Amino acid sequence: MDFEAERARLIEHLSREIKDRRVLDVMARIPRERFMPEENRHLAYEDIPLPIGLEQTISQPFIIALMTEALELTGTEKVLEIGTGSGYQAAILAAY
Repeated sequence: MDFEAERARLIEHLSREIKDRRVLDVMARIPRERFMPEENRHLAYEDIPLPIGLEQTISQPFIIALMTEALELTGTEKVLEIGTGSGYQAAILAAY
């Protein structure tokens, strides 16, 4: 599977609603497939939440983008994420 092409397709989809280019740029760099079990990696760039085990899910990419955009971060903040689950949102915030 060409994850880079799938990631680009997802970013194009998200850009219809997400206007902060920084959010989209960071999400384009972070490989979401690395934050989920092997059996779900083929779905990594679908805009849906996916199970990650122990009755937990990795959030829908749109929700990740929307929450990150809503924070209006400048890059100097320190963010504490509680209940990080897969770590994907934390990786997005750390790379922001």
